[in-house]
Amino acid sequence: MRYITGIESYSGRKKTAVTLGKFDGLHLGHQKLIDKIRSYASDECESVVCAFDMHRESLMTGRERREHLENEVDWLIDQPFTKELREMEAEKFIEDVLYGTLRAAHIVVGTDFNFGYGKRGNAQMLLEYAEKYGYTVDVIEKERYLGTVISSTYIKDALAQGDVKLAEHLLGYPYGLTGIVRHGKQLGRTLGFPTMNIEPEENKILPRFGVYACRVKIDGKWYDAVGNAGIKPTVTDEHRRLLEVFVYGYEGDAYGKEVTAQFCDFERPETKFGSVEELKDNVMQDMHYGERYFAARREKNGE
Repeated sequence: MRYITGIESYSGRKKTAVTLGKFDGLHLGHQKLIDKIRSYASDECESVVCAFDMHRESLMTGRERREHLENEVDWLIDQPFTKELREMEAEKFIEDVLYGTLRAAHIVVGTDFNFGYGKRGNAQMLLEYAEKYGYTVDVIEKERYLGTVISSTYIKDALAQGDVKLAEHLLGYPYGLTGIVRHGKQLGRTLGFPTMNIEPEENKILPRFGVYACRVKIDGKWYDAVGNAGIKPTVTDEHRRLLEVFVYGYEGDAYGKEVTAQFCDFERPETKFGSVEELKDNVMQDMHYGERYFAARREKNGE
């Protein structure tokens, strides 16, 4: 896969099958669009995902989107949502960008796709200009889960409730984050349960602050873990967002390493305890919860 920032950097010479959108999370609805452009890919036609970066809190960082799409499509374009793009007339976007730059032979969009100044362009407009510019248009119906349209907003609402299992159903994969293990106050080590502080990227959404059963990948290996997503109110006033995890069976030094964590199950909301001893008692309960959760999961999976 070739990755670029900005449509103006595109240098492909073949015809393309293009899908466009925010692609925040690459949920099951997004995956339908991507599957469609992949079906058009051939020696003469390359698949292109154009992802608009809205600079908001998001379910997926640009890097995560790139990793998810690696080996899936031919091109990924991260397109900043600039003033020039916002003010471009819809037909000019079709003529200059889709036809002129991307050489689109197939355009795949969702039913609510809008583009151009004042959002005047939509799927119907793409269809009206299809013959003039020589492309086909597929307008893909929304994917639903239990009757509700899958959307980034739906997933964000699920995460805000701590419902990471619902988020996983909507995404098609576990919700997670990647970050660097940072030094903390090492309170867990003094209390007998050393933990890792994983700092997410600035705009990456954390689920509801609280304790979760997690999976953590360190140096390419997955470990069971239990972690607290939040700001650790009992021991600090910094209000710095972190995922603090205790990783079962890991005895190495992870400081400075980049690790990935996935959220499996919500146990309880983050709580400010009255003392460090009360915190310790509750963390011990959390660790036992994690042990029970993963034991049950292994039994269910026949491991």
